[in-house]
Amino acid sequence: MRKIGDTAIAAVTVIALGSGVWLLGPGIGAHTAPPQPSAAESRPDPGEERLEAPALPPSPPTRIRIPAIHVNAPLMGLALTPAGSLDVPPAAKKNLAGWYEAGTTPGETGTAIVAGHVDNTEGPAVFYDLGALKRGATIEVDRQDRGVAVFSVDAVEVYQARDFPDEKVYGAAKRPELRVITCGGGYSRTTGYQGNVVVFAHLTGSR
Repeated sequence: MRKIGDTAIAAVTVIALGSGVWLLGPGIGAHTAPPQPSAAESRPDPGEERLEAPALPPSPPTRIRIPAIHVNAPLMGLALTPAGSLDVPPAAKKNLAGWYEAGTTPGETGTAIVAGHVDNTEGPAVFYDLGALKRGATIEVDRQDRGVAVFSVDAVEVYQARDFPDEKVYGAAKRPELRVITCGGGYSRTTGYQGNVVVFAHLTGSR
């Protein structure tokens, strides 16, 4: 267990955010995995200029947009399961993501968490192409205060479940940061996806 602010949270369960069942149905053929991040996107360039914006006051998010991968989805609040892991949006709603509502709101100081499915039994879901994001890509989050928090992607990484770095992903931050999480890594017909794709981003503007 790790903390985001004053609330403990365990790693997202890898099966919860993607089933892959649709990839094995009649007529589909061989399993085709969603895009996975390349090594070039996993570490920021030390010489790269990093614009930062002042933190925003707390305000719940309502929508997330990631233009580079054509994401435009409403956000619902997520809590913890009885086991202490982050709950997930209903799998049947393909274009829906969720945010950890007991933690930091996107744009305020700290680490805000957004999670969504990579697929469901019918096909690709909201974050199917998350692993294709590049450093510097823009993520926009609409807020209830009618403002928009604008984030820049710092890195895109994939972790196997056994190596998931709770502190790195969920740990507190001194500036406004965002994590966007879905399933990824290796795939097994018996257990589904074996890990998670995680996007690391920080606040660079607002409007």
